[in-house]
Amino acid sequence: MAYDLYVVTDETIGRGRSHAELAARAVAGGADMIQLRDKTLSSRDLLAAAFAIREVTLDAGALFIVNDRLDVALAAGADGVHLGESDLPIGHARRIAPPGFIIGASVGSVATAVGAANEGADYVALSPTFATGSKDDAGPGHGLATLSAIRSAVSLPLVAIGGITAGNVGEVIAAGADGVAVISAVVGKDDVTAAARDLRSRIAAAKARSR
Repeated sequence: MAYDLYVVTDETIGRGRSHAELAARAVAGGADMIQLRDKTLSSRDLLAAAFAIREVTLDAGALFIVNDRLDVALAAGADGVHLGESDLPIGHARRIAPPGFIIGASVGSVATAVGAANEGADYVALSPTFATGSKDDAGPGHGLATLSAIRSAVSLPLVAIGGITAGNVGEVIAAGADGVAVISAVVGKDDVTAAARDLRSRIAAAKARSR
């Protein structure tokens, strides 16, 4: 299961383009995973967006994750859900989810990463790795030292999210991330597909240097 390039859709940052359109352009550029994240839509509209992205990702062979909303993820046939530290506990989500369903978890420290792993998370995401303006509630960045410490503490796939750019993605991979999750660095660009393709190539190059 690849976590190299994980793109989070956002219609505001995406300049009014729909979640499905952003997803389609991102997977065309090589995104491995798409996350639907929207705090403003009604449950009904969020589900409609989820069904649209599900079609896009199935056609492209990419994974589809829904942020926060396990109910929407299950109803849309998504591959998984991403849970924050104040969302439904991982263990409870695991009891509801079908076999093979991916549960990712946002973490902010070694302790929370180890806890998420023990609860049954499939991957952990250090959020935010750097300061970011894409998420109003993100808080200060935890930094590469925390990323490296988490890498040493858990064997799960480790994703970095928050403030990731083409300029720093190499050092993020070098610090131990298996992949990066991005919003502005891809969906905020004029050419979403080209931005995704560029990031994907930089990740591959960084991984080659780390071998």
